[in-house]
Amino acid sequence: MNQAQLMAQVKKMQAEMTKAQEELASTIVTGTAAGGTVTVEITCDQRVKSVKIGKDVVDPEDVETLEDLIVVAVNDALAKAGEASQKRMSSVTGGMRIPGFM
Repeated sequence: MNQAQLMAQVKKMQAEMTKAQEELASTIVTGTAAGGTVTVEITCDQRVKSVKIGKDVVDPEDVETLEDLIVVAVNDALAKAGEASQKRMSSVTGGMRIPGFM
């Protein structure tokens, strides 16, 4: 492969990565806790879109449990976003690990 072909391939990959990043920014995943009574929606570029809390888990005498449920739901959503991002970017890079993109 000559240098011109290599540069063309690099530019194509960059365009595909940009497109994938844009798709991930608009892809929403949902994390849950306590059987879905706490849900957190985030984009795959890790921006929180919404937090929903069922009335039955709101206890003014036990705020700590609610805080824990929110943490569980956020971490669940982040894990799902990470998996989706890795899968999408891997399809662009052919499985190559490129620092800063995975």
